[in-house]
Amino acid sequence: MSLFLIQATLIIFTLSFIYALIFTYITGNADTALPADFSDQVPLLWKGFYLALPASFLINGAACGVKFYQEHGKIERDHILLQQTHLENQLKLLQDQINPHVVFNILNHIHILMRTDTQLADYLLLKFSDILRYQLYHCNQNLVPLDKDIEHIQNLVEVEKLRWGNELDVKTTWDIHHKKACIAPLLLVNFIENAFKYVCRLPGHKGYIIISCKERDHLLTFYIENSYSDIISYKKKDNVGGIGLQNVKKRLNLQYPDSHDLKIESGDQIFRITLTLKLSDPDE
Repeated sequence: MSLFLIQATLIIFTLSFIYALIFTYITGNADTALPADFSDQVPLLWKGFYLALPASFLINGAACGVKFYQEHGKIERDHILLQQTHLENQLKLLQDQINPHVVFNILNHIHILMRTDTQLADYLLLKFSDILRYQLYHCNQNLVPLDKDIEHIQNLVEVEKLRWGNELDVKTTWDIHHKKACIAPLLLVNFIENAFKYVCRLPGHKGYIIISCKERDHLLTFYIENSYSDIISYKKKDNVGGIGLQNVKKRLNLQYPDSHDLKIESGDQIFRITLTLKLSDPDE
């Protein structure tokens, strides 16, 4: 800023001096003759210099205004690119926090089943390959087709149902009309993982999970409910740090800032999550 002020002042003074010379020695000759002595010409030069200061200031101000406008446009473009890069990095970080947790759970299930039921372990391994294929080849995109993401969730639910067996009652409803609508990948995975991880089976009672996913006119309504206990869930949260739901909230705020509604409710031994989301069209 100091250098800019010095340069601007020098330019204003230089323009004023040039105008004073023009006023004194070119324009002034048409009206009155110049004195022969240079010392007598100095007052005329000062007069032209003072008269030229406002005009020089305006000319310099206009030139700076044009330059500032150009620089402002460049800064705005750089700022938008920086924001976009920052957003992509944040989303990549959040997705990287999700994927290892899901993969670890599935591999752990297969490892246990290989000792007791090799046929079921083989089936789960095929399911795992589908899940891994989806994560490797589709999740690097900002948006994926809704049917692909729902299929991935269904595979996860199938794996969890097989792992829990008769210990849990799992009911699912899938009603998707516009399957080619687009959604952010792995956005709903944490809800599924959270439900199976914190589901409560009280003594003498069978735990349950209800999952409902419906789509109408590009509006996705996702509902999940599970039996819940504050004591059991509190003990489990000490180990995981509560990353899952916090990640989902951050991703929703980043990718769907004005087009989602998330409600998380707990009480009466029930934990439920309701998400309504405005989906993107693949042609947009």
